[in-house]
Amino acid sequence: MGRPDLEDTKESLTEADAALQYLNHEGIATMTVIDEKKLVRKIDWMIVPLMWMIYNLQYLDKTLINYAAVMGIYTDAHITTSQFSLLALIFYVTYLAFETPTGYLMQRLPTAKYLGTNVICWGLCVATTSACKNFGSLVTVRVLLGCFESAVAPALILLTSMWYKKNEQPPRIGFWYLGTGTGTIIGALASYGFQHYTSKTFTSWQILFLLMGLITIVVGILVVLFMPDNPMTSRLTHEEKIWAIERLRVNQTGIENKHFKVKQAIECLKDPKTWLLSLLTISSNVPNGAVSSFQATIISGFGYNSEQTALLSIPSGAVSIVSIITATYFAGRYDQRAIFIVLLLIPGVLGGCLMAFLPADAKVGKLIGDYLTNCIGATLPLLYSWVAANYAGHSKKVTMNAVLLMSFCLGNIIGPETFQGKDAPNYIPAKITIVVTASVAIVLAIVLRFVLQAENRRRDREQAGEVVGERKADQEFLDLTDWENRSFRYRL
Repeated sequence: MGRPDLEDTKESLTEADAALQYLNHEGIATMTVIDEKKLVRKIDWMIVPLMWMIYNLQYLDKTLINYAAVMGIYTDAHITTSQFSLLALIFYVTYLAFETPTGYLMQRLPTAKYLGTNVICWGLCVATTSACKNFGSLVTVRVLLGCFESAVAPALILLTSMWYKKNEQPPRIGFWYLGTGTGTIIGALASYGFQHYTSKTFTSWQILFLLMGLITIVVGILVVLFMPDNPMTSRLTHEEKIWAIERLRVNQTGIENKHFKVKQAIECLKDPKTWLLSLLTISSNVPNGAVSSFQATIISGFGYNSEQTALLSIPSGAVSIVSIITATYFAGRYDQRAIFIVLLLIPGVLGGCLMAFLPADAKVGKLIGDYLTNCIGATLPLLYSWVAANYAGHSKKVTMNAVLLMSFCLGNIIGPETFQGKDAPNYIPAKITIVVTASVAIVLAIVLRFVLQAENRRRDREQAGEVVGERKADQEFLDLTDWENRSFRYRL
């Protein structure tokens, strides 16, 4: 990893983090341990429930097409299995393509307002899906859905890093990421309920899309009105704002800077850990993309009808919830990410093996295998928190968030493509792909941990025996990158 000289980092106050400008203007306040606990609880109630609502709806809305597959969309929209696969693919292609511009806009515009606007827009896309009668119209709304939903994860990662210490981040990210599990359960129950709905005006899948789209629009309005853009402009009292900023000095990652620094973006792309994280995200999201897009298809392929398939999808959400809560809690408690990523991937490998290699009549065993693969998705909040904790410099963080989400998209593009019509109904090659890619992800997580550990030891030796450079006042808020700040230590 690089070793730029601190003396080369001549940041003016206008280039420093927005938090430092606020502190220089407002002054410093003393905070006790009791004060901090009360403040964190207040912050939790102010932003985390809204974050969960957003991620819950994001996951639910993009996977509604999965439930529509067993609710008649093939017949009503006159689409084939290959065209259905393209609908899953096109969402992630546009999500990937829009990740870089949305990252830039997020840095230039008020983060929460930009996020809320995107939530409203994708809600309109979901509601409009109910009027789609052919493949072309479905492609159009999926393209737009990918564009608007691309803002969600990077915005929530940024907002989490603005408010929480590094050891507090995994459980908070885990809480809003629970939306994947709760979204699965809500979607399965809604699908089951609406399959009993009959009307000459709307089919069951159309009313499902319309209702969820309207709910999403309402949540988007709430985000615009109530989600703070940063601690400095929040509804906290004057003293609480200063405390919220001061307590994050220990992160050494800053809070916010509206000036995009090309040098930091280039540094991010030259950083070896960027590409290790990228490969890890791709490999862990190939099985995640396959399971999330084809869960209903996989379960129905075991011999269950559409209503049974909807109900049997519920335990998948429960597995996601339990694995997310458990992994993020212990990752925060012990301030470790890699080991818990590996522990989540192992059941995924086992689940893929059960689905791929058990005999065709072992329906229960194959179903258990499908449920176990849902543990893999719980690695993503740990990857989010790993990036939030290990990248400093606001432009570098924004760039890395874009790389991370583009990698997420690539994995989710590849995953659904492993399900080919010629392999129906068992899709053995796709299930073997789950085993292989999850195994590769395990190796990459272990390698990345050793790389970060070696860099920390190197910096420890520097500080023990060499002159690293005089420490600057308010260094934590000078918008230095993790390369420039040699006092920075990476979380494992």
